[in-house]
Amino acid sequence: MNTEFLGALKELEKEKGLAFEVLVEAIEAALISAYKKNFGSSQNARVRIDRDTGEVHVYQQKMVVDEATDSTGEMGLAEARELDPNYEIGDCVEVEVTPREFGRIATQTAKQVVTQRLREAERNLIFQQFVEREQDIVTGTIRRLEMRNVLVDLGRTEAVLPAAEQVPGELYRPGDRLKAYVIEVRKTSKGPQIILSRTHPGLLRRLFELEVPEIHDGTVEIKACAREPGLRTKIAVASHLDNVDPVGACVGPRGTRVQNVVNELQGEKIDIIRWEDDPEQFVANALSPAKVVSVTLNEETRLAQVTVPDYQLSLAIGREGQNARLAARLTGWKIDIKSFPATGVAAGEE
Repeated sequence: MNTEFLGALKELEKEKGLAFEVLVEAIEAALISAYKKNFGSSQNARVRIDRDTGEVHVYQQKMVVDEATDSTGEMGLAEARELDPNYEIGDCVEVEVTPREFGRIATQTAKQVVTQRLREAERNLIFQQFVEREQDIVTGTIRRLEMRNVLVDLGRTEAVLPAAEQVPGELYRPGDRLKAYVIEVRKTSKGPQIILSRTHPGLLRRLFELEVPEIHDGTVEIKACAREPGLRTKIAVASHLDNVDPVGACVGPRGTRVQNVVNELQGEKIDIIRWEDDPEQFVANALSPAKVVSVTLNEETRLAQVTVPDYQLSLAIGREGQNARLAARLTGWKIDIKSFPATGVAAGEE
């Protein structure tokens, strides 16, 4: 190695944030292994790189004893004092044993260490970048499908959309652009592993934040969300300003805002309802688009008895009970729906 190599290490410190001293110490540690491997030595050794010239020196370490019986690890007191009269029994003496051809091995080893450290630094940088984006949306390009998982190119790294986080019925084709929700970033020996989701309710929340400025700036808040991915979602919204209609803000002019979210979710239906502190009114709102006549709550059993007009019964229950089921999840109340006048038909449960 030479001064140019040391200069390159200092440049890496500036550009990549790799500390010069840490790099040099890592190279020294690697050179010890290289020395023992290439020169068949099992003795204690220390490698020192001159920080000014880049020269590499190998030192054999020996213990000072009264009479040496093992020349590879011991040195007699008399011999040690020929080097330095201050040596005492128990001290460690270092004798330079740098092989003539060690410079080539040192250079090769140093390059390998630097390459490895650069790779680790890049991985750590990517990990930090994406760990800060947990519970946020990322956009990437579908690279390929592998064992039912979808691999998504995010530019500097790949992410995986597991089968369990995919929406039934959605098509994932290589080359297509995809928005997904980051649910977890794991640190592994091969670099960061980024786990995506298309089913998480957080995806819908973030999509509305992107489309609705009032949600992004905190004027309108999504208070609750219940989702059956790929089929239907209900969200409850509230406004922190009296003059802002939360439902209207989310729907947007001519329905453009909510339609953009629907398009991104490939046609998933979205019901936007007004949040109410009054649980009776909230349950009634949650069964939208059905019109509710009355709601009676049982606090102990958390059961809401709901009455709707006869012609609204099927709408309130929804296809295969979907509307009532989502309303129950949204409000946290079990819902029992009866028609008025009573017909003896009841539906709707969590």
